[in-house]
Amino acid sequence: MAVYQHSYQAYRGVLTSSWTRILVIVRYAFAEAWSSKITAALFTLCLLPCIVSLIGIYLANNPLARALLGNQGPRLLTIDARFFLHYQELQSWLALLLAAWIAPRLISFDLADNALPILLSHPISRFGYVSGKFIALFASLSLVTWVPGLLLFSYQGYSSTGHWAADNLRIAIGLLAGALIWIAFLSLLGLALSAWVRWRVVATGIIVAAVFVPAGIGAIVSGVLRTKWGFLLNVPVMMSSLWQRMLGAPQIIMEKISLPTGAIAAMLMLIGCVCILMLHVRIRAREVVRG
Repeated sequence: MAVYQHSYQAYRGVLTSSWTRILVIVRYAFAEAWSSKITAALFTLCLLPCIVSLIGIYLANNPLARALLGNQGPRLLTIDARFFLHYQELQSWLALLLAAWIAPRLISFDLADNALPILLSHPISRFGYVSGKFIALFASLSLVTWVPGLLLFSYQGYSSTGHWAADNLRIAIGLLAGALIWIAFLSLLGLALSAWVRWRVVATGIIVAAVFVPAGIGAIVSGVLRTKWGFLLNVPVMMSSLWQRMLGAPQIIMEKISLPTGAIAAMLMLIGCVCILMLHVRIRAREVVRG
């Protein structure tokens, strides 16, 4: 039968739910993120602090290891909030490198190939598209932040004597909450900046610079005006203060530059809102070309 003799009708079958369509974006975004050997290399690098921390926990709870250290193991290897704070700081900055590499792969390729009109012509909204990319990046960063952190906490609770896990439950809650805030911040920032830069390598550099360049500006502002509020532009200082308070660790930030928790939360929410606005403006089903 010739094509012009066919009578076409609308599809009357069962439609998939909206959240199922988002999972399709998640699956392909996750595959794209981990298709590079550099991603695997960065992931391996991110696991090195976990391995070192695991060895430290083993030595701290092993009587033979403490005997070889002259029974100074508890002093040299004290597993407390400070130990997990140092672990979370190092792991979080390594997660920044992983996010800077993965995020541009999720959006920049679609923008460079003008694939957004085709993708959004399917039964999926802009919110679903961004949510799928966000979930894929969020899950990838979870593998190197709170997941190994809670595993280390569990191993410490298993290896130690007494009720260490129950007595230090705040550490586990702080690890989880601090990591979730950080990777949500990185995911929004990475996707927003990647949406505005077509070149993947440039986007990777901009994501890293967006964290550390304002930190230098904030230090200059604080030094010139003799105020601590310039450190609201300093993401490393803000996050270190937040993690320290969540884990209940000894203060590592000098009192004169310590920021209130409410101000830190407000600043992080403001940055998140700006990132969402950037995605709203950039992710569209059509592109206007002025010539």
